[in-house]
Amino acid sequence: MLKKLSEHGGHIGPNLGMVEATVALHYVFNSPVDKIVFDVSHQSYVHKMLTGRKDAFLYPEKYDDVSGYSEPSESKHDFFVIGHTSTSVSLATGLAKARDLKGDKENIIAVIGDGSLSGGEAYEGLNNAAELGTNIIIIVNDNQMSIAENHGGIYKDLKQLRDTDGKAECNFFKAFGFDYLYVKEGNKVQSLVDAFQKVKDSDHPVVVHINTVKGKGYKFAEENKEKYHAGGPFDLTTGKWKFSNNGENYSDLTAKYLLDKMKEDRTIVAISSATPTVLGFTQERRKEAGKQFVDVGIAEEQAVAMASAIAANGAKPVYGVFSTFIQRAYDQLSQDLCINNNPALILVYWASISAMNDVTHLGIFDIPLLSNIPNMVYLAPTNKEEYFAMMNWGIQQTSHPVAIRVPYYGGVVSTGENINENFGQLNRYKITKKGSKVAILSLGSFYQLGESVVEKLKDKMDIDATLINPRYITGLDTEVLDGLEKNHEVVVTLEDGVLDGGFGEKIARYYGPTNMKVLNFGIKKEFIDRYSVDEVFKENHLTAPQIVDEILSTL
Repeated sequence: MLKKLSEHGGHIGPNLGMVEATVALHYVFNSPVDKIVFDVSHQSYVHKMLTGRKDAFLYPEKYDDVSGYSEPSESKHDFFVIGHTSTSVSLATGLAKARDLKGDKENIIAVIGDGSLSGGEAYEGLNNAAELGTNIIIIVNDNQMSIAENHGGIYKDLKQLRDTDGKAECNFFKAFGFDYLYVKEGNKVQSLVDAFQKVKDSDHPVVVHINTVKGKGYKFAEENKEKYHAGGPFDLTTGKWKFSNNGENYSDLTAKYLLDKMKEDRTIVAISSATPTVLGFTQERRKEAGKQFVDVGIAEEQAVAMASAIAANGAKPVYGVFSTFIQRAYDQLSQDLCINNNPALILVYWASISAMNDVTHLGIFDIPLLSNIPNMVYLAPTNKEEYFAMMNWGIQQTSHPVAIRVPYYGGVVSTGENINENFGQLNRYKITKKGSKVAILSLGSFYQLGESVVEKLKDKMDIDATLINPRYITGLDTEVLDGLEKNHEVVVTLEDGVLDGGFGEKIARYYGPTNMKVLNFGIKKEFIDRYSVDEVFKENHLTAPQIVDEILSTL
């Protein structure tokens, strides 16, 4: 496993910590008759090795034959595609209910990490599982870590249980009604086998609490658990990453900006839901921020609701989150934040076709989700200067919930421009190049793609196209759109995400009753997995030459 991880990258600490437990699970239980559900499932590498997929870990040419998560299409030993957290207990309750309705007798086992216990669905699953009154075995893998350190009241209880070998009076799991078993040596196979044999074929809900070490067996991963949670290829001997980005990145720039702002204004608070470095808040910066940094654990719903209430009480919250995780908080975005119209600021990272490409971690659905909630102002900066101008306005303004789609495609682009605009004058598009015949509306980080299209139109057909930076995803600049009808035949929209429900469709709908032809470029709505970015761009006609050809064909 270490050899593949060092050459290919992946989740390091979670899998190293689960080696012995996975071996013991497969020794005691009869998979796939007995069903094992891994929470997040990013710790299922050894499970894959033991269930017929070892070649994907032995031979470099086969490394990509399996995903980094459980995948039913790979093996009958996997039951769900799972990439988000706190889900395994809920899923296990459904498997157990179906088993009982059919009159079957297999064991149902849910594996959940202590970090995942901070998510709301974990509580809901535990609450229901405890009441089932039937066989359901929950393995709590307690390595005292989430991605970074754990946060929340439950972790005091887990520590008490560890300190007393599971004998503490205050027992979270017993309070729900579970039978409970503690395994102090959670990285010893025999201790785990003994425990699992005790609970096998149980006729009631049981929790087996195992004390493990994240990164077990690899010195660097044990000593720096946060750094070695996951990553790209690394040198096995030194532990150093083989590839590093020494250039500017928006996470690092954001943290520096916010720390400076926090010194000026003690009401500014940065919020993370267990991914603090997406905001650039390393361990050192978290200490520097002190009470002005909050990690709510793996609980996006809590983060959004808390941000709304912080804003309602006169402070200035900034919540940083990956695009793939913001969808977990749709109800809170709608109900707790936007109905109340509270001026919280949300920074949405890695929202791009070219970001994470695992099917469970796609960052391409945020525009339809966020831009269609009333009161939300969703902004799409095209460069560094615009990003910080929007963020500065978003923190200071008191009229709207604001989200910013942090640029990803193309990296950090700097123009040196001094931007002092009031973004509170909503839905004002910026015409950066006036032309005729063709207008290109290039959203956010696809602005540079729009520049390339304009250049090629000029070179190929001597067409001086208009280039527009829309900036606002959530609204239409009808004055600009109406003005284009005077001397333009085709309007083109470019967006780094799915087309269905997206920005381009809003433009097409507006022009519906008119003679204006509208071409929308983005990607089709589908779940895609471990894809080549270049291939997806070509398949969806998102290269500049393809876009130009379609424009010319339309003309």
